[in-house]
Amino acid sequence: MNKNYRQRAINRSFQSEVLESGAERRQDGRTFRRGSSINRKKNAVKKKFKTFSVRSGLDLPLFFITIVLLVIGLVMLFSASYPNAYYYKNGDSYFFIRSQLIWAVLGVIAMIALSYFDYHHLHKMAVPILILSFMLLVLVLFMPVKNEVHRWIQLGPIGFQPSEITKFAIVLSFAHFISINFKRMGSFKYGVLPYAFILGLTAFLLYLEPHISCLIIVVLLSGGMLYIGGIKLRWFGMVLAVALAAVAYLVLFTDKLTYANGRVQGWLDPFSSNPNVDTWQTKQGLYAIGSGGLLGLGLGKSRQKYLYIPEPQNDFIFSVVCEELGFIRAAIILILFAMLVWRGIVISMRAKDRFGSLLGIGLIAQVGLQVILNIFVVTNTIPNTGISLPFFSYGGTSLVMLLAQIGIVLSISRTSKLEKT
Repeated sequence: MNKNYRQRAINRSFQSEVLESGAERRQDGRTFRRGSSINRKKNAVKKKFKTFSVRSGLDLPLFFITIVLLVIGLVMLFSASYPNAYYYKNGDSYFFIRSQLIWAVLGVIAMIALSYFDYHHLHKMAVPILILSFMLLVLVLFMPVKNEVHRWIQLGPIGFQPSEITKFAIVLSFAHFISINFKRMGSFKYGVLPYAFILGLTAFLLYLEPHISCLIIVVLLSGGMLYIGGIKLRWFGMVLAVALAAVAYLVLFTDKLTYANGRVQGWLDPFSSNPNVDTWQTKQGLYAIGSGGLLGLGLGKSRQKYLYIPEPQNDFIFSVVCEELGFIRAAIILILFAMLVWRGIVISMRAKDRFGSLLGIGLIAQVGLQVILNIFVVTNTIPNTGISLPFFSYGGTSLVMLLAQIGIVLSISRTSKLEKT
């Protein structure tokens, strides 16, 4: 009897545990799960710490790094630009920062909106966007010359550079075609021909502007995406040979690249006394970097921005950053850029499909390439090619496109295999 009693007690204990863990109980004619109710409460408590990211899937590290770089860039743009704005814009020291703030707000709105946009729809938009970029590159050739080049399309008070749209179109179209033909990338028909046509036509139109800095970025982006896409290395040798032959022809038999010769001479001797070689901007930029030292002269206290560096709010803004903030803080900014690129690559590598991976890597690689090339130009590591610094240099088209592209990477992050924190 004692044995039966113990067995019944064990059974009752087991049944109560089952009921506590979610078994059904009937009370007042209603069925409910006590355990499941408790579990739901526990899960709700746990999700309180992840409400934003769990609900939206937005990658917060990438988002906040972008916002931090944007804010720092706006502060440094105002500091670098107000002397030039006061002198050249009828005493309006806020001319450049006012315009950039408007574009920054529009860019952030575009970034957030695109982060909710399903990037898979870009598959069917790739070819139309590429055709539109070609049309804009042709149209810009009929626009009035500004600073001896055709780079801006003016629509009333608003002007934009089609080349910024071209960078996005190249990345998108390459991601589209590579993801479709990934298993056939080893062949000439599917692995070389369509991309050679797209890149060749783009390069030719950019050369006519001319916009050599954009051409360099487009070629590097295209080469990187083709390499990731699985193109055979022997095709790279063929393309490189054709490119070198084209450059040799332009140098030897035309006068299209004569202006580049002066820049190369200025790069080799930035302190040259040759009156035919313009090294003023590079020289003043190097003076600014050197005078900043480790800790800088202080925010707003740059001396070279007072009409020494031509247009310090543009390509050479990093020299003002170094002068005012110093080497240490400038290095921190570069670390932030590195973190941005690294996080974008992590998101792209964990995308759920090949198109998302290629698109994300291409878009984030553009940011990294522009940062590297801009720093190389400012420090005279390579010839001056006029490459802007993302989120820092003045320019509405560039800023909006960069933020919009980050928005697409954030869209990819919503479905990437990342731990949402």
